[in-house]
Amino acid sequence: MKSPTVKAVVNSKIGESIKGKIAVLIEEHFDQTEFRKFNEYFPQKGYQVEYVSHLWGNPQLTFGSNPDTGIVEDHVIVTTEVNDIHPADYKGVICIGAYAMDRLRYQVSVKKGQKNQAPAVVFLRKAMDTENLKIGTICHSLWLLCADPSLLKNRQVTCAHNIICDVENAGAEIIYEGDSTAELVIDGNLITGKHPGMVDQFMEVFVAEMEKQTPRQAIVAQI
Repeated sequence: MKSPTVKAVVNSKIGESIKGKIAVLIEEHFDQTEFRKFNEYFPQKGYQVEYVSHLWGNPQLTFGSNPDTGIVEDHVIVTTEVNDIHPADYKGVICIGAYAMDRLRYQVSVKKGQKNQAPAVVFLRKAMDTENLKIGTICHSLWLLCADPSLLKNRQVTCAHNIICDVENAGAEIIYEGDSTAELVIDGNLITGKHPGMVDQFMEVFVAEMEKQTPRQAIVAQI
């Protein structure tokens, strides 16, 4: 049996920043379906994909996808430290699916009553408060926002069935469709998807939300 080709993305960035950049938070055990789709679709639409993580003082780290076939088929070489970037420099921020976001909410030390201080969580607090910045999650990646309930309190979302309890305990309202969670939910700047099977729809909606004109832009366009 022939082994699959191992793929690597050099220097974290895919495509040209024609319309802007999308920061994709990533760690070990990321979803390879979303990874491959992001790398193709967003650059085609004029957006550069920049993979971002906490590098623990290293100039770069290499992360692997979930071994869905028993082999880690996809790798990404990340050189962008989440502590060093500003949300306003991006048009969108996406938390990639699978177990990567659970790893990104890890704290070396904790104090009773203190909010989660993991670098990716601190970044998300800033990102959620950044005007006109879209935040996206798919499947298990909503885990990262669960690390700070203030990020999800009273927000309407969807997620994988596995983490319903986590998300509801964080204060969010999960939207259901029959006996399942909804495929996709938009609540202001937050776009959430159920699972990798609807990643195409998620990407289309995410781009459409990024490209919506603000009232000021609409006025300028009419002049």
